[in-house]
Amino acid sequence: METDALSSYLKKRIRTVKHWPIDGVNFRDVTTLFNDPEAFRVMIEAFAMDCTQLEVDVIAAIDARGFIIGGALSYQLHKPFALVRKKGKLPYQTVEESYTLEYGSATIEINADACEKGQRVLLVDDLIATGGTLIAAAKLFRKIGAEVVGVAAIIDLPELGGSEKLRGAGLPVHTLCAFNEEE
Repeated sequence: METDALSSYLKKRIRTVKHWPIDGVNFRDVTTLFNDPEAFRVMIEAFAMDCTQLEVDVIAAIDARGFIIGGALSYQLHKPFALVRKKGKLPYQTVEESYTLEYGSATIEINADACEKGQRVLLVDDLIATGGTLIAAAKLFRKIGAEVVGVAAIIDLPELGGSEKLRGAGLPVHTLCAFNEEE
């Protein structure tokens, strides 16, 4: 499917919840894509085509909606799947990275053996907002010797500046559609 047609197709199927979780925020709810088998298939196939060009070794997904996309993509590509979780959720030896949010700070972790040194990792999440979590995840994989070859997300929210920060950090960004606040 052509890029503009894909974007339009997905955007029509993403639910916008106005003023959630706080007044003034338009929440982009991708669970509607997960509930639509054809949209889910189209989305995973589009990501798979991008991954083929990147020569990805490992798919790594961000807690929690990223797990759904990453798991399906990992299955489609026959690639190992690594989890990026909130601190304290992984039972094995972990590596952690803390980062700042608009409203405080957070810490994420990966297993110390999430991938082998030198492997090419693609980070997957549902959307790119400010980019903080994805930049922290990239730092985690670099700490264990991986090469982060890019970031993939269904949605880009360009007004929040995350995709620009990710590119500034040397991470290619692959998104399927973008929303601005007026949409």
